[in-house]
Amino acid sequence: MIAKTSNITFDVEAVRSEFPVLDRVIYENKPLVYFDSAASSQKPRIVANTVRDYYLNEHANIHRGVHFLSQEATNKYEEARKKVRDFINAAYDEEIIFTSGTTDGINLIAATFDKVHIKKGDEVIVTGMEHHSNLVPWQMMCERSGAVLKFVPVSDEGELILEEYEALLNDKTKLVAVSHVSNTLGTINPVAEMIKSAHGVGAQVLVDGAQSVPHMKIDVRDLDCDYYVFSGHKMYGPTGVGILYGKKELLNELPPYKGGGEMIKTVTLEKSTYNELPHKFEAGTPNIAGGIGLGAAIDFMLREDLTDAAEHENRVLEYCENRLQEEFSDIKIIGQAKEKTGAVSFLLGDIHPYDVGVLLDRLGIAVRTGHHCTQPLMNRFDITGTVRASFGMYNTTQEVDALIEGLKRAEKMLS
Repeated sequence: MIAKTSNITFDVEAVRSEFPVLDRVIYENKPLVYFDSAASSQKPRIVANTVRDYYLNEHANIHRGVHFLSQEATNKYEEARKKVRDFINAAYDEEIIFTSGTTDGINLIAATFDKVHIKKGDEVIVTGMEHHSNLVPWQMMCERSGAVLKFVPVSDEGELILEEYEALLNDKTKLVAVSHVSNTLGTINPVAEMIKSAHGVGAQVLVDGAQSVPHMKIDVRDLDCDYYVFSGHKMYGPTGVGILYGKKELLNELPPYKGGGEMIKTVTLEKSTYNELPHKFEAGTPNIAGGIGLGAAIDFMLREDLTDAAEHENRVLEYCENRLQEEFSDIKIIGQAKEKTGAVSFLLGDIHPYDVGVLLDRLGIAVRTGHHCTQPLMNRFDITGTVRASFGMYNTTQEVDALIEGLKRAEKMLS
């Protein structure tokens, strides 16, 4: 169970007022309760209005344009890059690469890393709780390069077994890829400690921050990670945009990921030379509205004290876990790490998660059911899936009460 939180001053109703969708009623006048932020968060007005204003009043293709709209759009896009830099405390603008999301950022590194750093027999370490997006690209890279993929096991509590991790590290280890927060279990992994150990054997580390950036302050220089990836749509921003952070010297070592406009310096029919960072990895017309909208999402998040927001979310999570255990004798929470945030996964007796999710939906309560793109983790716990309730800064304990009442109804109807 997570630790009890301190008293905080966080005006959740003021936050909720920024999200029109939370005022919706669905089906037979059921107030919407949205507990699916780990899949995608809802969007505040500032983000929607920023994207709308860009398309209606400011649109032009960016970079190299000499006319007013192009320069204006370019400035706003590059301002968003600076906002991201400051938000995660990167050292340089050019360490911030715009992508289409976490998956794209991981694939960028997986598609290029082996060309520079991997030879047959080298080793890559991932963990048993990774989202498929931080597993499948490394499987593909290892199949292509002849590297060996190794795995950090997960304990019954849903924590990484660090002794096993330390035992896997050796001079053949070239890369460690690990999620900062598990999308399924909510486990906060000790990535700073893992990074230090990996660097001790000369390995680089990629951190999947898709589930951490929405819930905690990230400082990539303090972590000393080599790469950090995350998505806009999970942190109150638009879909189709994300960020790859990489240390400048390491990104400079990697070859381009895609070819096309913007990523080139010179082109002849026979040969091309490539642009400097960050443009080397940003071929083609980007998601301009998404990038500018991501900047607006950061502005929204920074309106609040991020520590207070995290405390509020953890209080809702703690309240939810406590009530589940108090109200249901046959509840099984999957993953009870000491350090958690963002989500709780559970099974209600022998009732299939899908059936629980469908009934909750008819009551206006949105949860996610299934394997959550973590099939190896489901196999570890010998289950096919869970019900997952995941939280944002707009959720309340009153909404948790509605979830509990819905689960009681599901238990009565489906047992």
